[in-house]
Amino acid sequence: MKKFTNIVPKYAYFPLAMAIVANTLVYNVSKLVTNHFFHYDFTMAVDEAIPLVPIFILIYVFCYVEWVVGYILIARESKEYCFQYVAADIIAKIICLIFFCLVPTTYVRPELGTGIFNDMIAFIYKMDGPVNLFPSIHCLESWMCFRSSIKMQKVPKIYKIFTLIYAFLVFLSVVFVKQHVFIDIIGGILVMELGLWIAKKFDAKRLFFKIDNHLSK
Repeated sequence: MKKFTNIVPKYAYFPLAMAIVANTLVYNVSKLVTNHFFHYDFTMAVDEAIPLVPIFILIYVFCYVEWVVGYILIARESKEYCFQYVAADIIAKIICLIFFCLVPTTYVRPELGTGIFNDMIAFIYKMDGPVNLFPSIHCLESWMCFRSSIKMQKVPKIYKIFTLIYAFLVFLSVVFVKQHVFIDIIGGILVMELGLWIAKKFDAKRLFFKIDNHLSK
């Protein structure tokens, strides 16, 4: 436990746990709610012109590593920083839930070829059905990693540059592996920005401070 505390500060345990719970509930509960709803397809001409580029599945999959690292660094920056950005993330996920339930979306996936990258895409298709597409949580989380890095004092400049570049690679990956359409990317960015604005406007981090004070007693 002490080794884990050296990686993730104790004050971050509850917020990070809540972020994981929120993400899990939002994605899965919305699927149950909208199972028999009509699902919209937001495919546009630009999406039909974008080819399947199987190698981008590597970017799509490895972004999970980026998120883990990103949230650990957010947690380590400071208690206030952690509470602020995790609160923003949870608010953004609640907004996602509203969209997932009110405007359920779907997408007709392409036929896949052969090869290891196509096999990886096929596995992702099997594990993650073509629903809950708008806004893209993949894009939302990667944008969060970049936005949170901007004002960090404990990370080098190269990390901030990396998160920006990787965010754009993730944007490309979601359309190149045909998991999302272009508008889902825009939705992911805007919803994360809205979450950040709401969290700052209403000082949402206060709730985590209250819980932390209670747990510390």
